[in-house]
Amino acid sequence: MAENSTLRLAWRGLGRNRKRSVLAIAAIGLGQFAFLATAGIMRGYADHYFDSVTGPLVGHVQIVAPGWREERAVDQTLSDVEAMLAAIRGQSQVARAVPRIYAPVLAALEEEGFVGMVVGADPALEGVADGLLGSEELAGLLGDGRVLVGKGLAQRHGIEADAELAVVGQDIDGSIASALYEVAAVVESPVELVNSIGIVARLQDAQALLRMDDEAHEITVRLHEAEQINQAADSLGAQPALQGAEIKRWHEVIPQLAGMIKLMDVYSLVVLGIVCLASIAGIANTMMMSTFERRRELGMLLALGANPGRLFRMVATEAVLLGALGVLLGTALGACFAVLTAGSGFDLAELGGEESFEMGYQGVQIASRVYPEVRGADVLAGVSAVLVTALAACVWPLLHVARLEPVEAMRT
Repeated sequence: MAENSTLRLAWRGLGRNRKRSVLAIAAIGLGQFAFLATAGIMRGYADHYFDSVTGPLVGHVQIVAPGWREERAVDQTLSDVEAMLAAIRGQSQVARAVPRIYAPVLAALEEEGFVGMVVGADPALEGVADGLLGSEELAGLLGDGRVLVGKGLAQRHGIEADAELAVVGQDIDGSIASALYEVAAVVESPVELVNSIGIVARLQDAQALLRMDDEAHEITVRLHEAEQINQAADSLGAQPALQGAEIKRWHEVIPQLAGMIKLMDVYSLVVLGIVCLASIAGIANTMMMSTFERRRELGMLLALGANPGRLFRMVATEAVLLGALGVLLGTALGACFAVLTAGSGFDLAELGGEESFEMGYQGVQIASRVYPEVRGADVLAGVSAVLVTALAACVWPLLHVARLEPVEAMRT
């Protein structure tokens, strides 16, 4: 019964000055919405970064010969690749293991030469959505001396489908390697390396060019669940077939992008801190003003025998109600934002009045359009932060109530 009357008194206290209460609720709601929207955009962009990096380029785990990542020498290869692939694919966490070859070459249509990179790829594995080519149709064009040329390379040098492309390089023994390929198509890949200088050949054709046997430069491993990266890397490191190979997690391969993703999480925490400040300012101001205006009422309650603890609960309940209403408003706005952007996404380029774009960074193409992801954990974090700050903000009013003398308060 006492709890119900305390709640009624707290609710009536909020309605004493509705304009002030509405402004405080709006400020808290706006802060909660800003946090949810920012967290959703940052997480959506971070997930997009992660998928762009671990999808076609790096994978969740990468396996190379020792020193290859630093020197990129043609003769630094993994041997017995089929045995390695069998060991890798035997792990329950592994969804796909993809061998690749990279060889810098001098290419030419006629007399004038230009720099290119022969990328040996397995068509059956690279034609999936998160593969190097991302299209089964394109992957099916590889083989029998046919190659795919990156869009950027083709535009710079006037390369078209059905053209004959001569390439000259160095094989793993240091001898001259040469071949004549037919351009099957010009492709636009999610990997910047392929777009800018890529000449994608079937894995066996690239092995023949470089006089490799059962060898490759890199094996990219994709897992069923990204959360299993550490477990999978440790498990792969224990496989006898992979002894002597260098096994790296994706964030060890490209630490710059991993740092950017962590920075996005920090930014969300900064916004949450701003929400807390807005809540403290709004609730503390409202509660202090309300307490001063109700000195006579509070003094009368004390004179009638009300327990000071009950007054404390009343003020604290009023502060929590104020914060709860504000956070409820902000959460509703955040949910609307998530629903409205779930299908179409949110284009960051529009903020600057520009058209959508894709930028290349660390060999990855990243689109400006992101799909915000507002999660229950974000809502819970915002609610918890506001409620905690609501209680913290009412400390000053509570101290004022604690020092009230009933007779003196009733005279004001």
